[in-house]
Amino acid sequence: MKITLNGEPRDVTGRNLADLLEELGQGEARVATAVNEQFVPAGRRATTVLSPGDRVEIVAPRQGG
Repeated sequence: MKITLNGEPRDVTGRNLADLLEELGQGEARVATAVNEQFVPAGRRATTVLSPGDRVEIVAPRQGG
């Protein structure tokens, strides 16, 4: 399915947000996620179903100042 991931078009196989993170090798990573500009907490990723055309953002925390 085609989605937009962090602003770039991408073909993915994951059907929900948790599957997508696994597909990207970030299943255990501490990241913030949003689908179509709506924040998705970690506990809701497995139930957040993705659809073609969705806009997904995955952001890793950064340290520094």
